[in-house]
Amino acid sequence: MNLFDVYPLYDVSIVRGRGCKVWDDKGQDYLDLYGGHAVISIGHSHPHYINMMTKQLQKLSFYSNSVQNPLQQELADRLGKACGYDDYQLFLINSGAEANENCLKLASFHNGRTRILAAKGSFHGRTSLAVEVTDNPKIVAPVNDNRQVTFLPLNDLEAWERELAKGDVCACILECIQGVGGIRLATKDFAQGLQEACHKYGTVLICDEIQCGYGRSGKFFAHQWLGIRPDLISVAKGIGNGFPMGAVLISPDFKPVYGQLGTTFGGNHLACTAALAVLDVMEDEHLVENAHRVGEYFLNQLRLLMETEPHIKDVRGRGLMIGIDFDIPQKEVRRKLIFNHHCFTGCASQFTLRLLPPLCLTQSEADDFIWRLKQLLKDYN
Repeated sequence: MNLFDVYPLYDVSIVRGRGCKVWDDKGQDYLDLYGGHAVISIGHSHPHYINMMTKQLQKLSFYSNSVQNPLQQELADRLGKACGYDDYQLFLINSGAEANENCLKLASFHNGRTRILAAKGSFHGRTSLAVEVTDNPKIVAPVNDNRQVTFLPLNDLEAWERELAKGDVCACILECIQGVGGIRLATKDFAQGLQEACHKYGTVLICDEIQCGYGRSGKFFAHQWLGIRPDLISVAKGIGNGFPMGAVLISPDFKPVYGQLGTTFGGNHLACTAALAVLDVMEDEHLVENAHRVGEYFLNQLRLLMETEPHIKDVRGRGLMIGIDFDIPQKEVRRKLIFNHHCFTGCASQFTLRLLPPLCLTQSEADDFIWRLKQLLKDYN
């Protein structure tokens, strides 16, 4: 049997990692500024994470949600304190797309409406509802195209208010820092105005924090830079540091109803243990603060580099979520970084690199990347 060929793969096999470095099967080390697509939050193979997961495996890896799992409530308590939403409710699932699916279902159960507003350039997942609110027609199958979604420009508050005033909008879903969309940041005026309009017209505000959240922006959630408090928050990626996990944080205004939501694997013993280990390390090593401090340094150094490197056209981001625009196709830059300079990065558009390193990145590792990028750009000068 062959694998279904849906991924364009680089000819490299990564077999181990530690911190912000990974190694291939030939022993070559790489600086990892991709973090497995923002998934690796506390660094590869953290000893505390390994220890907690090993101990849990020796006890119980899984049992169903038909019985109590005290690890779930422990995680809810810890996460609520860590992010400042201890009055919210927690629903645990397996992925980011699932988190957004459940956010949109909860919103529709809540107000009985069906229409959704999403931002142009958005990416919210590939499952049924999640892909419908993703601004990429190429990945929306005919069965998913239910014509219930209106895409509007990010930060164009007047356009969003006009749609909301029609009184039929179920939910607005927003990435406060767009990832796939090119590291585009929502403004404070837009976010606060949108929240006010949602409250006015009975619309549910959903913040998708799957990529930009969990400390990456230098606050626990990216929307916290903007002074808003959404009704629903979707999280995944960094919550489990590689173990598949997602979650929805749910406002106290939403009342649970047996049978409306459910999951087989969500919140299993290993997933909760992974998430608790992540919170331990984030707190003990002050990783949210590190993301802010090192991220500011990294952004400043990249902007200084832009002044002397004409092929860099823009640098933007917040914390350790950074976009670099080039006048060279990013596929070419990314390939050379991997095979000539041994560094992994992500991408966002035809000309944009996306940096999503583990939150433990150091200033010296940021400097190391800049040195490697300088060496690469010498080929073009």
